[in-house]
Amino acid sequence: MLKIEVECEDMEQVQEALKAKADIIMLDNMSAPMVKKCVTLIKGRALTEASGNVTPQRARELARAGVDFISVGALTHSAPSADISLDIRID
Repeated sequence: MLKIEVECEDMEQVQEALKAKADIIMLDNMSAPMVKKCVTLIKGRALTEASGNVTPQRARELARAGVDFISVGALTHSAPSADISLDIRID
């Protein structure tokens, strides 16, 4: 049950991913109007994901463009790191 996801940056790459029968097409760094055009071209033949330069503010407009999934990197880019260590003591 392996799924193939292809990252696309333009309409030409989306067409290639469709020909290759990708299961999921990631629409990377696209404007909302371009995402909508791609979703229309894909017509449910693959799941769609908007990614790249996505902020919580842009998520709504991308959702309106009709994608199935939205990746918001800002959620993890701004998370603080933690310095954790593990000491094992054997008696």
